Amino acid sequence: MTIAELDHAHVWHPFTQAHTAPAPLPIVRGAGAYLYDEQGKAYCDLISSWWVNLHGHAHPAIAAAIAEQARTLEHVLFAGFTHAPAAQLAQALTKILPAPLERVFFSDNGSTATEIALKMSYQVWYNRGEKQRTLFLAFDGAYHGDTFGAMAAGRTSSFFNPFQPFLFETRTLPWPHTWIGDTDIEAREAQALLTLDTVLAQEGQRIAALIVEPLIQGASGMRFVRPQFLRAVVERARALGILVIFDEVMTGFGRTGKMFACEHIGTGQEITPDLICLSKGLTGGFLPMAVTVATDAIYQAFLGEHFSSAFAHGHSYTANPLGCAAALASLRLFNDEGTLQKIAALEHVHRSALQELAQHPLVHCPRVLGSIAAFNLGETSAGYSAAMGRTVQQRCLDAGLIVRPLGNTVYLLPPYCLTPEQLQDAYATLTNILDRCNKDSDNNTPASTGF
Repeated sequence: MTIAELDHAHVWHPFTQAHTAPAPLPIVRGAGAYLYDEQGKAYCDLISSWWVNLHGHAHPAIAAAIAEQARTLEHVLFAGFTHAPAAQLAQALTKILPAPLERVFFSDNGSTATEIALKMSYQVWYNRGEKQRTLFLAFDGAYHGDTFGAMAAGRTSSFFNPFQPFLFETRTLPWPHTWIGDTDIEAREAQALLTLDTVLAQEGQRIAALIVEPLIQGASGMRFVRPQFLRAVVERARALGILVIFDEVMTGFGRTGKMFACEHIGTGQEITPDLICLSKGLTGGFLPMAVTVATDAIYQAFLGEHFSSAFAHGHSYTANPLGCAAALASLRLFNDEGTLQKIAALEHVHRSALQELAQHPLVHCPRVLGSIAAFNLGETSAGYSAAMGRTVQQRCLDAGLIVRPLGNTVYLLPPYCLTPEQLQDAYATLTNILDRCNKDSDNNTPASTGF
């Protein structure tokens, strides 16, 4: 049987309506910014395979680090034991994260990293005897993962409607997203902060934590906010002793042009989060791994004479040595390959290309930060399966470009090894595709979605 036949017979794919979706494309290898199918056709991976790949597919330095580690120690349980790759990775992360984030808790994916942060932030208050702090603050449109705590924090994302009866209590705040040329942002920010002030005045002593995707909401459509808005939000939470969680599962490891998005917001203890969640790019896209990094003050709240105050969470592959080795190799590449400079070059191309695309009749609300660029197909938002987005996705795939629009939001989030020239070529192809879609619309011709 072929790969496609085996897949069709046995596999259940994520975020897919299998009844209407096209057959998945078998990929047999990757190299750099490209993936290759069974016929050898190359596809430029403009979304880093769901935002995980940093330095390119099959990067030899990371592959070699994993192979070397596999010959030494593939795994050991992490309760009561430790190993060099985990200890070294924890040290490396705390060196590049803002102080006082210094205690690293390992897990295996972004959803779990945020679940852990939510559990920790509640148990801190429980251990301190403030058991009334059961309420969480999140933002409209937020997505923090698919486990139950993460779903509760992302309940307005529209992904979790069947599970609403099981989700814990949250208060949802407005997310004043912005874009290039936005002229009304100050008013929307002021209204959002007024809403926050009202919630804090009414329920501040019940709130355990605020969780936020700093600067960019990913799954809800790459929706940007300004750093000064988030700074004002964090300062208000901190004034009432509310813990702050930054979900940098997507924005971490250079995506926004700095190593972490929180660096755009500011430094110093008054603005640094109490907990930060990292995953996706942590291992350079090679192996599943995540961390939740806490301040020492959080860590100290779990110490005691009895197990009842400990953080009772873990999984069989916690701090897997292979994943740790991959992550260490990925972090080394930031220095060895001048990765942040590469990201700056990609951002320059994004800004130049979006300046031209902004004149296109289908393009609205262009926005860019670091390696991330996005725009909407139309003036208003549409559902996750918006027809125009699916059309653009299929036509890009036919042209050798991998994109996966979020509803009517087209975004580009490429690996850092993509050259500026390759990115310019991708934009030229994308522009041609948008021209075709616009012509179909003018002629009232239904565009093929490939479904």
